[in-house]
Amino acid sequence: MSRRGLVLFTLMCVLWGIPYLMIKVAVEGVSVPVLVFARCALGAVLLLPLAVRAGGFGWVRRHWKPLLAFALAEILAPWALISDAERELSSSMAGLLIAAVPIVGIFLARLTGDAERLGPVRWAGLLLGLAGVAVLAAPHLDGGSAWSITEMMLVVLGYSIAPLIATRRLQDVPSVSMTAACLTFAALVYTPPAILTWPDTMPSGRVLAALAGLGVLCTAIAFMVFLELIREVGTSRAMVFTYVNPAVAVTAGVLLLDEPLTATIVVSFALILAGSLLATARRPAKADPEAPTDLESAKSPETLAAVPMAEGQLTHLEAPSPDR
Repeated sequence: MSRRGLVLFTLMCVLWGIPYLMIKVAVEGVSVPVLVFARCALGAVLLLPLAVRAGGFGWVRRHWKPLLAFALAEILAPWALISDAERELSSSMAGLLIAAVPIVGIFLARLTGDAERLGPVRWAGLLLGLAGVAVLAAPHLDGGSAWSITEMMLVVLGYSIAPLIATRRLQDVPSVSMTAACLTFAALVYTPPAILTWPDTMPSGRVLAALAGLGVLCTAIAFMVFLELIREVGTSRAMVFTYVNPAVAVTAGVLLLDEPLTATIVVSFALILAGSLLATARRPAKADPEAPTDLESAKSPETLAAVPMAEGQLTHLEAPSPDR
C-alpha cells in the first residue's frame, strides 16, 4: 500500500470508528431527532454541491422507491436507533454490536437468492460471530438494557439490508448523488420532530462539537475520503478498514469516556472479529481470463452484504478508476 493509501486507510479507521463516541456525547445534551437532523443536514450541505457536479438528481424519478427503502434501512431508522440505544449502552458496546453486520449480511444474502455455497469455514465463522454477539448481549437482556440491545440488533438488520438494495436496485446511481439525496431526505423527515424537541438552552460546547463532528467528519468528509481510498487501493483492500472500526470504537470509549474494558468485551470482540473474517472469506480464485475483476466481484450482492458497515457507512460505490 502506498503512503497516501496508508494515510487514507488510517483516516477511515478513525472517521468511521468514532461516531459511537460522538453520539454518546451528543445525546447528553440534545434529543435523538435533533441529533439525527443535525448530522444529516450538515452532511447534505457539504455533499450537495459535489452531487450537482457529478450529474445532479435526474435519476431520482426512476429510482425513488428503492432510494426510499435504502434511506430508511441505512440512515432514517439506524441513526435514530443507535442514538437512543446509547442513552443506555456504552459507545464501546454499540460499536461492537455493529460488527455483527457481516454475519447477518451473509444470512440475508443467502435467503434472498445468493447462489454461492457456504463451506465449513464460513459456516463456522457465522456461528462464531453469533456466539460473540451472544456473549456481549446476554448480560444486558434483563432490565432497562434489553430494549437498547434490541435497537442495536434492528440497526444491524438495517445495515445488512441496505447494501442488498443498493447493489440490486441502485447499481447505476452515482454514489455521491445517492448519499446527498438520502441525507437531504432524512434531514427533511427529522425537521418537524427536531423543532418540537429543540433544546430550551444552548447545548454545551462539548455537545455542539460532537454534533459538528458527526455531520462534518463522520459523514461528509468520511465519505469523500472513502472514495479516495477506493481509487487509491481498490475496493477489496479498502474494505479491510471496517474490521478495525470496532477496535477504534472500544479504544475511544475507554480512553476518552472512561468506559470499562471488561473481559466480556475483549472475548466478544475476538469472537465477532474472527467470525466476520471467516464468514466473509472467499475461496481462492482459479486462473481464469474471464474471471471477474476485483472491483466487479466486490460489487456483488453477497460480497457487499458481508462488509460490516461502520455507523453511517454507505457501501454502494461506483468508484471511478484512477485513469478516468
